[in-house]
Amino acid sequence: MPHTFSTIGLQMQADVKQFMDEFIYPNEAEYHRQYAEGGHHSYPPILDKLKAAAREKGLWNLFLPHLRAGEPGTKLTNLDYAPISEQLGKVGFSSEVLNCSAPDTGNMEVLHLYGSEAIKGRWLAPLLEGEIRSAFAMTEPFVASSDATNISLRIERDGDDYVLNGRKWFASGIMADRAQVMIVMGKTDPTAPRHLQQSMIAVPKDTPGVTVLRSMSVFGYEDRGGHGEVDFHDARVPVDNLLGEEGGGFAISQARLGPGRIHHCMRSIGVAERALDLMIDRALVRTTFGQLIAQRGLVQHWIAQSRIEIDMAREYVLSTAQLMDTAGNKAAATEISGIKVAIPNMTLKVIDRAIQVHGAAGVSADFPLAEMYAHQRTLRIADGPDEVHEMTIARRELLRRNPNFRMNPVPAAGPADPEPQVFARP
Repeated sequence: MPHTFSTIGLQMQADVKQFMDEFIYPNEAEYHRQYAEGGHHSYPPILDKLKAAAREKGLWNLFLPHLRAGEPGTKLTNLDYAPISEQLGKVGFSSEVLNCSAPDTGNMEVLHLYGSEAIKGRWLAPLLEGEIRSAFAMTEPFVASSDATNISLRIERDGDDYVLNGRKWFASGIMADRAQVMIVMGKTDPTAPRHLQQSMIAVPKDTPGVTVLRSMSVFGYEDRGGHGEVDFHDARVPVDNLLGEEGGGFAISQARLGPGRIHHCMRSIGVAERALDLMIDRALVRTTFGQLIAQRGLVQHWIAQSRIEIDMAREYVLSTAQLMDTAGNKAAATEISGIKVAIPNMTLKVIDRAIQVHGAAGVSADFPLAEMYAHQRTLRIADGPDEVHEMTIARRELLRRNPNFRMNPVPAAGPADPEPQVFARP
């Protein structure tokens, strides 16, 4: 199926690419210098300059342009936004410059769709303006959170408040200086059907009883926004902070994570493109045993395979994005799970080859490859591990061939069981 980008989508894609060339790449070194001076989770001042430039050029909240303050806007399709995400993936902080960074993007969509008018005024408006940051708290240390129905943090009604008790970790974005609110998933009714037990609620970071215990590192690296471990002890928030209805948390989480997964995948393709460029540049200037590394057959094989795999992956994601636009997220569930498995694994292979070409430098902090690898490896777990997505795909494929297939134990064979079809050889 040919990919049909809208006119505004094509223009935005070109504008973002030009912005990256004019503003992001030339300031990449300065950003890292300022961040190193400020320490973990600090706010490099260069961001304010870059954000002002992005707003001036109309490159702001591109994932939800119809929500831009004071502007009607035109919502980009998933297909339109996918190549934009790819460009932003090439430099980690560029998403924040355009106010399109996780977890804020997903949180803003949830607040827009499920928040009260008061909640939208207090949290959504300043998030859209880029004045504050947010966090998302779903994963827990004491249960296998790959099954979201395991979530155990309690959210209990007490008069006009909800009281939260429990523990979260890898709460995305909670360590950011500007993080002021987090969306928390917890259990409101343990006796309800398992997919109706959970709810989501907006919790101010400074709520009494909310304690950020520590920042979780990832292979020794820390995102600027961090992944914190957070304790909730009799933390009270108003009933109006509930997002949607009681028992709707699981459905909201699936609605939130679907579009987010495709954003992750396109950013990952940008990461793979950057790694391939670094691999080629290194191979063209280093020699071994009297030959450029680029002249080695094995390295040329790595370069060729990387090009093929990136292009195939991009087509997979663009096709999924178009299916989401035309048939809806639910109809594209298999494809969304498929790209979520395929793309991080592809990107990791490309980065690994680039590291190998760089030698010892590839695993150092002098080049971005080691950090890129660490962050990409988390995507095989974040937003659902590979194994869960593969289980989803496999079940749908089995049901496609046998609508009566179930995961419960197989009963004893009976006369009504169909015989397997046997193809006789000629």
